[in-house]
Amino acid sequence: MKKKIAILRGGDSSEIDISLKSADVVYQHIDTKKFSPYLVHIEGSDWHATLDGQKYTIDKNDFSFTSKGEKTTFDGIFMAIHGTPGEDGVLQGYFDLLNIPYNCCGSFESAITFNKAMCNALLKQFQIPSAKAVIINKGVNFDIKSIEKEIGLPCFVKPNRAGSSFGVSKVSQNSQWDEAINKAFEHDNQVIIEAFVNGVEVTSGVIEKNGDLIALPLTEIASENDFFDYQAKYEGKAEEITPARISDDNRNQVQSISKTIYRTLNLKGMVRMDYIIENHQAYLIEINTIPGLSEESIIPQQAHCIGMSLKELFSLSIENMFTNDQA
Repeated sequence: MKKKIAILRGGDSSEIDISLKSADVVYQHIDTKKFSPYLVHIEGSDWHATLDGQKYTIDKNDFSFTSKGEKTTFDGIFMAIHGTPGEDGVLQGYFDLLNIPYNCCGSFESAITFNKAMCNALLKQFQIPSAKAVIINKGVNFDIKSIEKEIGLPCFVKPNRAGSSFGVSKVSQNSQWDEAINKAFEHDNQVIIEAFVNGVEVTSGVIEKNGDLIALPLTEIASENDFFDYQAKYEGKAEEITPARISDDNRNQVQSISKTIYRTLNLKGMVRMDYIIENHQAYLIEINTIPGLSEESIIPQQAHCIGMSLKELFSLSIENMFTNDQA
C-alpha cells in the first residue's frame, strides 16, 4: 500500500511565498506510484489539508483530517516550510510526540542550525571557520562604535533567525547602520552583525543515501547585486553556476567540511550549506536544513547536474525518513 505523505507548506515567516513554491514543486514531482501526496497548509491557527479542491481542517490531536466520513492519517511528513514553525524545530517536536516521521532534522538540530550565530559559534569549537560576528537583541542597548571597531566595514547586518535574505543589508559606511539594523529587526528580535569575507560564494548540498553521504556538485553564486539578496535569489539577479568554477582543492575542502558538519550536528534529509572561499579557505555562512525546492532553487539544480531527477531526489528524501525512523 502506498504511504500517505503530507507535504507541509506555509509557515509564519516572510518566507511563506517561497514555501508555497517549494511545496508545489514537491507535489508535482513526487512519485505517485510509491506515495500518495497531500498538501497541508499551516499558517497560524489555520491548519488544513486540500483534497479535490476542498479544504479540510486538520485535527491537531493526531494530525488527521476527515472527508466524507473517512479519516485520513499520514505515514510521513515532507517538510517544505521555510522559517518558523518548520525550520526552527517547533513542528518537529510536535511530530515526535505523535510518532510521525519526517524528512528533515529533529527539533534540537533544527533549532541549533536556525540560529545562525549560535550554530557558527558552536561549529568553531570543531574547527569549522566562519566570519567574526556580534549579536544584538531588540530592546537591549548596544554600542555601535565598539561593534564597528570589532567587526570592521564593510559588514553584513542580518536577522539571526530568518532566511531567503530577508532583512539583510551590507553596511559600507557608518551612516547606514540605523537603516540596516531597523530593517533586520523587522524580521527577528535578534540581529547578527557579521564581518565581510571577500571571496567566491558557493553553496553545497548534502543528502544521505544508504547510510552514505552524497555531496552534490557545488553551485557558484555570481550576483549582479552587491550580495546574494532576495532579488538575486528569486528574481534572476544572479548567475548560479553548477558545477562551481573553482579548483578541485577548494571543491574538496567545501564538500569535506559539509560532510563533517552534517555528521557533527546529526543532520538529516536534504541540507544546503553556504560558504565564501577567501584565499583558499572556505568560511561557513549558514546552514539551511529545509532548503528551497522551487524551480529557482539550488538543490534541484545540483541534483540535475548529477543526473538525478526531482522525482528521484524526493523519493530518496522520503525513503530516508522511514529508514532513519526504523534505525
